[in-house]
Amino acid sequence: MAARIDLTLDCTDAQLLAEFWKSALGYIDEPPPPPFKTREEWLAQFDLPEDDSEDDGAWLCDPDGVGPRLSILKVPEPKTAKNRLHMDVRVPGHGSPEERWERIRANSERLVKAGGSVLEEVDGHHVVMADPAGNEFCVAAGPAQTPGPAQTAGPA
Repeated sequence: MAARIDLTLDCTDAQLLAEFWKSALGYIDEPPPPPFKTREEWLAQFDLPEDDSEDDGAWLCDPDGVGPRLSILKVPEPKTAKNRLHMDVRVPGHGSPEERWERIRANSERLVKAGGSVLEEVDGHHVVMADPAGNEFCVAAGPAQTPGPAQTAGPA
């Protein structure tokens, strides 16, 4: 069995960054692990410093269970250098190059309205952006969607 990964982002405002990444990826707040009913109840089991709060972290997941979990944690130090690892947000890749580029640009514009910023456009290919905490990521076309075997097979 292959290992799964979580991606963790450090920041100064976990809730702001969580809202941005929920918008960017279509993710949702991850429910607390069983048997806990709330994230606050789950956090209460840890011996956290008094100045830590539930708002100092956010845990997001893909509602379809396909993508990696995203953990967003408040840290005291600011971001000081370029990311060594970044995410690529892939928009549907079907259509002509012009149609793909238009979807990339439209998604980038939507993410600017959500608090991101454009760092560079590589015309016709991808847009380099930063989230509200300055973490770099790219918006690019994903692979063209092709029907899977279940979608092309006739009735059983």
